[in-house]
Amino acid sequence: MTTGFQPEVRALTQKLDQICPRFELSQGQIEIIQDPKIFYSTLKEKIATAERRIFLSSLYIGKTQDELIECLADALREKPDLKLTILTDALRGTREAPSKSSASLLAELMEKHESQVDIRMYHTPHLHGLMKSLVPNRFNEGFGLQHMKIYGFDDSVILSGANLSSDYFSDRQDRYYHFKSKDLSDYYFKIQSTVGSLSYKLVHSNNESKFKLIWPSTNTLDDPVKNWRAFIDGSSKILGKLLEHKHSVKPELQGRLTYVYPVSQFTPLFNKDNDGSTEKKSVLTLLDYANDPKIKWSFTAGYFNMLPEIKKKLLDSNSKGVVITASPFANGFYKSKGVSGHLPDAYQYLSKVFLRDVHKAQKDDDIKLKEWKKGVVNTPNGWSYHAKGFWATSPDEETPSITIIGSSNYTRRAYNFDLESNAIVITRDPQLKEAMKKELDNILEHTTELNLEDFKEKDRRIPTGVVWATKILGKRL
Repeated sequence: MTTGFQPEVRALTQKLDQICPRFELSQGQIEIIQDPKIFYSTLKEKIATAERRIFLSSLYIGKTQDELIECLADALREKPDLKLTILTDALRGTREAPSKSSASLLAELMEKHESQVDIRMYHTPHLHGLMKSLVPNRFNEGFGLQHMKIYGFDDSVILSGANLSSDYFSDRQDRYYHFKSKDLSDYYFKIQSTVGSLSYKLVHSNNESKFKLIWPSTNTLDDPVKNWRAFIDGSSKILGKLLEHKHSVKPELQGRLTYVYPVSQFTPLFNKDNDGSTEKKSVLTLLDYANDPKIKWSFTAGYFNMLPEIKKKLLDSNSKGVVITASPFANGFYKSKGVSGHLPDAYQYLSKVFLRDVHKAQKDDDIKLKEWKKGVVNTPNGWSYHAKGFWATSPDEETPSITIIGSSNYTRRAYNFDLESNAIVITRDPQLKEAMKKELDNILEHTTELNLEDFKEKDRRIPTGVVWATKILGKRL
C-alpha cells in the first residue's frame, strides 16, 4: 500500500521503522509554537486544565520560578486526583545549595503536596568516588546531565529544547512542538518514569539547604554514586527493554498525514559494548536521506560543536544546506563570570574550524554558515539563541517536510555524557509543512552569512588559550 510519501521519503520511513517506534498523527495534532512567551502561556494553560497527570522533564527549573511553582500548586489544590511528576538533574539543580536552588524550590512544593507529587533528580553514574569529592560545582556537570525537555499534560506533550526558567519564557530563541496525541504522551511519560526510577527522590528537609536527596527503596537498582558499575549493568537492561523496537509492518491509517518517531540517547546508562540508544543512528540515517541533490536542508544548534559523524555526513552530502549557529552576542554565556565567559569564543573557534572544513571539501557554494543575532544578550531587547534541530525537504520541494525536535545539541557531549530525547517528524500535511517553513524562516530572519574572511577582523580574534582549551575539552562542550 502506498503511503502518499515520495519514494525517497518512503525509503527513509522504512529504515526508521527498523530502529524506533512510529506514531501516526492526523492534521491538527501538531502545533508549532513560535514564541517563548506563547510557550510559557501554553505551559500555564495546560497546567491549569490538566485533570489526571502533569509530567515535566527539564535540565532544571529556575530558582526564581515562583509563578510557575504557584501555578502547579494551584492545580494540585484544586484537583486532589491530579498527579505531578518532575525529573531534573541533580548536579545542576543543587549547585547553589545551601542558598536558594532549583531543588529547594521544588522541595517546598513537595512538602505541601506530598501525596500528589514525585520529584526525581538524575545523577550521572560517571561521577563517583574521589572525583565527586574533588570536582567543584559547575565543573562537575561536565560528567553528564539529565538534558531531556519533555512537558506532558494528560493526553498531550510538548517537546522542546527549552528549560523552565525566565529567559526561556521571554527572550531566548528556542523551538517547541505540541503533540496532541494520547499515544505519544503515554510514550514520553514512560520514558520519564523509567529514568525517574533510576534517579534520586527529592524530599523537603529542615536542614540549611531545605531539601535532601534519598535513594528510595522502590528503586530497583543500587545507588549510582555508591555502586556505579552495578547500576550501569542494571540500567542497561532496563533501558534496553524500554528502547527495544520490534519492527512490524503497519498499514497506513486513513487520514494520518504525519509520522512521528521518538528517539532517545541514553549512552551514559548503557554498557559501552551494548548501547541501545536510538537517536544517533536515526539522525545518521536521516542525513543519508539528505544526501540527495534534490533535497535541501537546514541544521542548527545553540552550542555549535557538531558530532564528527554528523559533520562528515553533511560535508559528504550532494545536497545544499544551511548551518545556523549563535553569534557570540547571542550566546547565553556572553560576558558571564569565570571560565564560562570564554565559551562564546570557544564556539566561535569551532565555527571557524567548520568553515575551514567546508572549504577543504570544496563545498563553499553548497553549505553556508549563518550566524543568529537579535540585539546583544543581557541588554534591553537582546536575545540569546538556544534553538537546535534539522529540517529537510522532500525531493524537488522548497518547503520542509521533515524535522527533528527535542533536547539534543548534536554534539559529542550529547552522544556521550547526557540524556537526550527527541522526535523525528515526517509529514505530507500541507498545513504542518507551512508551519515548519514559518518556524525556519523566523530563525533565518535574524541571521547573516559568516565566512572565513570575517575571522580576520579584530573582534573575531580568538585567544590562543581558548583554542587549546577547546581542543582539549571539546568533547564536553
